[in-house]
Amino acid sequence: MRLATVRRAERTQATVQDADGRHHPLPAPSVEALLATPSWAETARRALDEAPLTEQFSLAPVVVNPGKVICCGLNFADHITEMGRALPEYPTLFAKYADTLIGADDDILVPPAAQEALDWEAELAVVVGATLVRADRDTAARGIAGYTIANDLSMRDWQHRTLQWFQGKAWDASTPVGPVLITPDEVDPVAGLTLRCTVDDQVRQESNTRELVFDAPSLLAYISTFTTLRIGDLVLMGTPGGVGSASKPPTYLRDGSRMVTEIETLGRLDNTVRFTAAEESSNAAPAVSRPE
Repeated sequence: MRLATVRRAERTQATVQDADGRHHPLPAPSVEALLATPSWAETARRALDEAPLTEQFSLAPVVVNPGKVICCGLNFADHITEMGRALPEYPTLFAKYADTLIGADDDILVPPAAQEALDWEAELAVVVGATLVRADRDTAARGIAGYTIANDLSMRDWQHRTLQWFQGKAWDASTPVGPVLITPDEVDPVAGLTLRCTVDDQVRQESNTRELVFDAPSLLAYISTFTTLRIGDLVLMGTPGGVGSASKPPTYLRDGSRMVTEIETLGRLDNTVRFTAAEESSNAAPAVSRPE
């Protein structure tokens, strides 16, 4: 099953996508709100028999207002190697806020302070579908609502000002997420999904989710040991090798750069970088209309 959150005029709405790519409206303002309702899967299945949206709409982040956005760094072996580090015994974790999230086709509006070293990080993301507290791996696996795509855009100059990464990772409207959530019965990242990021049609990252050091169930179980995960929370799984900061010389996104992030089966993000003037707000990412 494929779920999305779309923007319709002044509101958002959860939808279910059919095999032809059409979006059928659901009685919830977002995917996370839908997941919190009883029998949401049956509701979505029934909606596939109803009329699809015919008006213009754009894709919002799959989850609009997650309570927690937790990210795992250094989780692909090739990226760990290019950073000159040993394989980790424990996950490296940091957090973002819901304010960082944008839709699959939104422009990325970058204020002057963040324009010097803007880097790409293609990632598999997991949407939590149950409350997890000190869960074991099997329980965590059952608590996965589905998978989607994210790009953990990173302001490297800010990230490396201190040993803490937070200030380089949590800029408003800097993390595209989407286009849809696909439920675990239809996709299995443990079995292996090709992940790719291109910048201006040049392949910058390409790997496979089989290369993850910590897979999704293991990572969710670990996180739930110290913080409760709830329905709609978002966990980013880490990026493979090929980031711009590891290039020789380092290469970064510039004004007008087109960044496409793809994961096999899950779809693609297609975002263009727009450098803004000081008075413009990065929260004002324009909606990109997408027909049915």
